Amino acid sequence: MDADVAAYVLPGSAVDHEARERGCTAYLADRVERMLPEELTVKTCSLQPGEDHRAHTVDLLLDEATGRVLSAETFRSTIRSSARLAYEPVQEFLDGKRDGGAFPPGIAAVLRRLAELAAVLRKARFAAGALDFALPEVHCLLGADGEPEGFEKRGAGEAYHLVEECMLLANKAVAEKLFAAKVPFLSRIHDAPDEEQWEAMGAQLAAMGLPAVQTPRQINRLMASLRGDPREYMAQLAVLRNLNRAVYSEASRPHFGLAFKRYAHFTSPIRRYPDTMVHRLLTIYLGGGASQDKGYYEGECKHASERELVAADAERTSIKYKLVEYMQDKTGQEFDGRVSGVTEWGMYVEIEPSKIEGMVALRSIRSDFFEFDEERYRIVGRRTRKVFRLGDPVRIRVKEANLEQRLLDYELVESAR
Repeated sequence: MDADVAAYVLPGSAVDHEARERGCTAYLADRVERMLPEELTVKTCSLQPGEDHRAHTVDLLLDEATGRVLSAETFRSTIRSSARLAYEPVQEFLDGKRDGGAFPPGIAAVLRRLAELAAVLRKARFAAGALDFALPEVHCLLGADGEPEGFEKRGAGEAYHLVEECMLLANKAVAEKLFAAKVPFLSRIHDAPDEEQWEAMGAQLAAMGLPAVQTPRQINRLMASLRGDPREYMAQLAVLRNLNRAVYSEASRPHFGLAFKRYAHFTSPIRRYPDTMVHRLLTIYLGGGASQDKGYYEGECKHASERELVAADAERTSIKYKLVEYMQDKTGQEFDGRVSGVTEWGMYVEIEPSKIEGMVALRSIRSDFFEFDEERYRIVGRRTRKVFRLGDPVRIRVKEANLEQRLLDYELVESAR
């Protein structure tokens, strides 16, 4: 169930034009650049508890033992929610650290049942070949003046999975509905890696002494075997760097990462324009309206994918800026880290535990002349044969933090001979 943004953002209106141009909301390190005006996002289209709000509902009947969808229906609705919950208190409740009485009557039982269902859905997805890993997110902790005070890693807990599985299920059901109607719509697709990408992935894993992978199930088995291993994070990076980006397409193709035959974006019309378009299409098609122009949606899919990439780049750039800003007064300080990438001119190192990445130039390593072994994806000393591979622990010193170029230069702290 999601806010019926399409009821307020009419096609061709000034708000609609601006939302399409932005494409999606960008979550920068120090602020949020919204796709829609705050009045709509925070008030009118926000499902505030105790208030009637327009929504678009996906009503699903499931077999709770297997997670199989028995029936699916979509319709516009008006809802009045009972409570607005945050991830942290829900996670505390599921962990047994918070009493269910802290929620409105009946909510605790629903949360427990949904958590059990989400576990069934996750298990079924992974059994079907969905990728079973995700990198922890690094969040910037800002002071009152906006200056970075530190960084923390946040992983996904049971409360997050509960919401995620519900959203995935709704998105999948909507895609199946639109596909069955044999009409153009915006699919969310994720193509499988090609042969070259699998080979590059295998080479980077081999550089860490890990076996090559060729299927999602092999990836999952490898990641499961690395839980708690120092190489786990770098192995995840090696896989993710060699996967295709998910994009929007008028052609309904499978989603590799989720192992879904058909998939669409429906659940976030407040922050993604394609979701709003899918809401509109559901209203048109399921109301008996005429088919839409396929060529038009080809252009819209390309535009939406481009705007999403721009937003993602802006988010990464803003985080990188804050990382470098945070490190400006750390020049000369030493940190433990791990090799996160290697190139012909240097090796990238992420310091622990913040994952702040910088470059160690090969020319700055004084103990030997180091060269990039592209075939084995490693750095090798010409005289000493010293080798640096992905995931290797190293000690670095912060050499320079260039805020203008958003670059961090590290130097290797070498043991005395």
